[in-house]
Amino acid sequence: MLNLPDQVSIIEVGPRDGLQNEKNIIPTEAKIAFIQQLKAAGITEMELTSFVSPKWVPQMQDADKIVAACIDQTRNFVLTPNRKGVERIYPLKCNAIAFFIGVSNTFNKKNINKTTNEALEEITPLILDVKKKNFFVRICISTSFYCPYEGKISPEKVLSLCSRFVDLGVDELSIADTIGMANPRQVYDLFSSLTRIFPTVLLTAHFHDTRKMALANIVAALQTGVTRFDTSAGGLGGCPFAKGATGNVATEDVVFMLEEMGVKTGLSLKQLVKALQTIEPYLSHPFDSGYFYLSKQ
Repeated sequence: MLNLPDQVSIIEVGPRDGLQNEKNIIPTEAKIAFIQQLKAAGITEMELTSFVSPKWVPQMQDADKIVAACIDQTRNFVLTPNRKGVERIYPLKCNAIAFFIGVSNTFNKKNINKTTNEALEEITPLILDVKKKNFFVRICISTSFYCPYEGKISPEKVLSLCSRFVDLGVDELSIADTIGMANPRQVYDLFSSLTRIFPTVLLTAHFHDTRKMALANIVAALQTGVTRFDTSAGGLGGCPFAKGATGNVATEDVVFMLEEMGVKTGLSLKQLVKALQTIEPYLSHPFDSGYFYLSKQ
């Protein structure tokens, strides 16, 4: 018999992780409408945007405007790579910050031109600073299963890196299958270790659907007691620094699967479809979503 919880939490990453790799520059007003529609669907945790260099990620150049328009009493994450980004967040009414780091040295070098240890040294004082200011701190652990440059990542490296952050008092670890190569057995094994070793930190599973194993991987993670999942409306996403990374698993596909299995998400599929219809005209490609297109038939 499957080990299923009564309810799960969905963290919507479409507006940030989903749109960062878009070829088209999407109008700020369209992004804001998309975010508002997602919130209307019942989303209470969301990655809104990121404070990164517009030179490298031009889709995020309107981050300040997005935050000003969309911050509310729900948990709204703004991702930042460094102190400059953190200092942009302080004047805003933001209650949650996300940092990212790859387990893979090569991935980090390609992404932020630092090794994993160098990146850890840079963000450690930032984490301590924002925790003193009562921010909710989320750490996105990229390449937790495979790296596009180094291949398979050992679970021991993931656990060791996570331990460093748990010791710093972070609130959440989002464990990412960045290029979508993990299989359910690997997911079960890693999350079994994570839930056993770190019982006091929120653990979130983040799956890309490159090889169409994301839904199966979610079921595997559920078996270990994980009840938090990053998803992206429409299956939007990818990573500009990870060759071969396609979109995140589609929010509406996950919600449909879980609700059909008797697991509550608190989200409205009808409203999620409305949110997708809002952003669809501005995209350079179709959604990677079974539910969205089947719902139109």
